[in-house]
Amino acid sequence: MDNLYKPIWDKEKTPLRIHLVDNPPLFAWVEKEYYDFTGNKNRIHEILNRKQYLQKHFDWFANAKAGERFECSPQNIHLNAIGEDGFTWTGGASGMDNTPRGRDAGGYNKILWIDAISQQALSARCMAQLEQSLGNAGAAGKWEAVYRKLKDKINELYWDEQDGFYYDVAIESRQPCRIRTMASYWPLLAGVASPAQAEKMVKYLRDPQEFGGNYPTPTLSRRDRDYHDQTGDYWRGGIWLPTTYMTVKALEEYGYHEEADMIAEKIIRQQLAAYHGIKPHTIWECYSPSANEPSTEHGRRARPEFCGWSALGPISLFIENVLGFHKVSALRNEIQWRLKREKGRHGLKNLHFGTTTTDIVFDGKNTVDVTSNNPYSLVINGKKYAIKPGTASITLK
Repeated sequence: MDNLYKPIWDKEKTPLRIHLVDNPPLFAWVEKEYYDFTGNKNRIHEILNRKQYLQKHFDWFANAKAGERFECSPQNIHLNAIGEDGFTWTGGASGMDNTPRGRDAGGYNKILWIDAISQQALSARCMAQLEQSLGNAGAAGKWEAVYRKLKDKINELYWDEQDGFYYDVAIESRQPCRIRTMASYWPLLAGVASPAQAEKMVKYLRDPQEFGGNYPTPTLSRRDRDYHDQTGDYWRGGIWLPTTYMTVKALEEYGYHEEADMIAEKIIRQQLAAYHGIKPHTIWECYSPSANEPSTEHGRRARPEFCGWSALGPISLFIENVLGFHKVSALRNEIQWRLKREKGRHGLKNLHFGTTTTDIVFDGKNTVDVTSNNPYSLVINGKKYAIKPGTASITLK
């Protein structure tokens, strides 16, 4: 993270070239998750209160103008703020390179992008939570007000009651652009949707003709005319782990744990089958929406050895959703485990969070064996157990 902050905001000269400064603004979300996992208050004080990296990036993103240049990047800025209504972007800058978004409105610069404004809302929400955790009530209130304003704007302008879906919006008409993509699940991760709105969005994830089925979370609805069923053609149906992970976490935000775990397991099984069945045996940049194989980009196979974001499957989703260790918090000194007894013997060993190192293993029957160097709370399927230093066994009823 510092390799991004320092060249962008401190203007430090480094060998690193930042490809696109106007990529999705996820710094605050990442720092909040990292803080919860490590409990490192000194870092949060440094980046939030002393250096103010998160605030600087938020404010810049909110007012960005296309054509800007940063010394640390070879690319001009594509992002363009359109008053308080949102942003124009591009496929590359948003991360969704060849997405057909904007197709029916005249192009990328003719629409307001639902993910851009939702990611800003997520950032404001995370900064409010971070300031609150540091005891800065005034700053927390300021960012909560910013969040509420963005939340209201998203629901006023980007929500389409007719379809029950968050859409990009045509700038000229302020009408929805009815091209359904996974970008529309960012409002759920940001907590913008009401429970009723979330339920309508979840229906699309259950529908095999939209984003559901045996290969869930294709990046473009299967009903769209640009959807490519065979390989996904990159962002025209390809399954990408960053958007899949985001959607799984968005579902959890609204309590849809069963749907989240089901999606995670299907995607990881696809990754595993592709790993064994396709040479080279590796993790791929993105995957087909209809087979256990990689997606393509301009007709060629997507990139191998892609353990940047595609490792979100066999690491993060596997630990959090298949094994079920969905929340590990040093701040609360707590692990929350959705234990699935039908999966047999499983667990984690040598798990580090904060200053604690622990083993947690279910024997496949009715016992959980735990070893820890520190006390903490282990919550198994809603029931809390007090873990003490040393080794203990928990008998489940």
